[in-house]
Amino acid sequence: MTAPQPPADGLVLTFYGDDFTGSTDVMETLEDLGLSTLLFLDPPTPDEIAAHDGVRAVGVAGIGRTMSPEEMDAELPPVLGALARLGAPLLHYKMCSTFDSAPTIGSIGRATEILRAAVGSDDAVPLVVGVPQLGRWTAFGTLFATFEGTVFRLDRHPAMTVHPITPMTEADLRAHLAAQTALPIALLDVAALDGADAEVAERVDAVLGEEHGVVLLDVDGAATQRQVGRALDRVLTRAAARGTTAAVVGSSGVEYALGAAWERRGLAPAGAVRAPGATLVVSGSRAPATQRQAEAALAAGFRGVDLDPVAVADPITGERAREEVAARAASAVTDGEHVLVFAPPPAPGARPVAGGDLSRALADIAARVLARADVSRLVVAGGDTSGHVARGLGIRALRMIRRLTPGAPLCSAVSDDPRIDGLELCLKGGGVGGPDYFVRLAELGADALVADAPR
Repeated sequence: MTAPQPPADGLVLTFYGDDFTGSTDVMETLEDLGLSTLLFLDPPTPDEIAAHDGVRAVGVAGIGRTMSPEEMDAELPPVLGALARLGAPLLHYKMCSTFDSAPTIGSIGRATEILRAAVGSDDAVPLVVGVPQLGRWTAFGTLFATFEGTVFRLDRHPAMTVHPITPMTEADLRAHLAAQTALPIALLDVAALDGADAEVAERVDAVLGEEHGVVLLDVDGAATQRQVGRALDRVLTRAAARGTTAAVVGSSGVEYALGAAWERRGLAPAGAVRAPGATLVVSGSRAPATQRQAEAALAAGFRGVDLDPVAVADPITGERAREEVAARAASAVTDGEHVLVFAPPPAPGARPVAGGDLSRALADIAARVLARADVSRLVVAGGDTSGHVARGLGIRALRMIRRLTPGAPLCSAVSDDPRIDGLELCLKGGGVGGPDYFVRLAELGADALVADAPR
């Protein structure tokens, strides 16, 4: 049977990422499918999109994961409405593949309700969470995820069960989501997705046609991912034929599934990069993976620039503390050194610093360094930190240059500021990448070959 294909021209998909680094994950996946993608920080106008040739997908990197439902009510309708008006047949609300959410913060249930209103439809909203390529699986509605090479049910996951904002105590996604919305929640499990294509399509389409809430589709491997992708392609195709926009919620498993259905999953062609120069790493992440990357960078000769999280975020001492850190970092960059600005874990008994306050402080430090030193490449670790740094630098949009490790590609900035426009940068989640990620990136030159799988 011939594989389905995406529409031949025009926008295929738009998306809103509920955190910044998760948005670059979607961009990378779409580029791998051969769909040229622009990732904006605010909703773009049609003219902004038209200024770039051949754009097939458009996203907005947001912060929905850190919002209360009331904040979502104020923030999301205009953004999702603007994306819906761009006319792509599919609008994806992208959430983390570990389902980071709670009734009071990052509510996927409330976001789904707002998304339905934005597209003006009460049709069933497919929910796709599993993405085996990133170590996430759903089976009979239950989410499993890897941690340091071992697979855990999410309510027994060593990191997610102790997440500082949205700890996961329930791995059954129907039960977890039901606490966030009154919408009915149905499940198309691995058994329903097993069988000949025509039989599976009939079962899936019957459920999607009958339901008027959320339909969770299991993805536990290549076979179910392909069937889910074929289902999403049918949703997309019907919307395109009607001239409407359909809604979907999920991780980058949405795009991976479409790629499996279209048989277009590959690797985006690598764009040209600059010759190696000074790399600046700014990290607000305290994830174990980032800690190991920082240690490897220092061992490889990066200049470490320590900072006191309390001091740089303090409303009274912050200005001077941030200036001191930026001055030391800029001096090292001017000397041609790679620099790591790293926020250490709080000392025992230290005053706690809110994540947003520290992220804004790091964004200010990064802007000060770039204003006085020639940084060849900027790396930001941590989802919240990445969003604040990108906005603080006046970045309007990102285009992918090449992949490095899944979920953290090398990008080029689009900005009205000539000092920032064209800047090479990576925005990575705390848990993304192998121990040598910072070192590999700093050494990446015009002729370097970069492995496409995490190491």
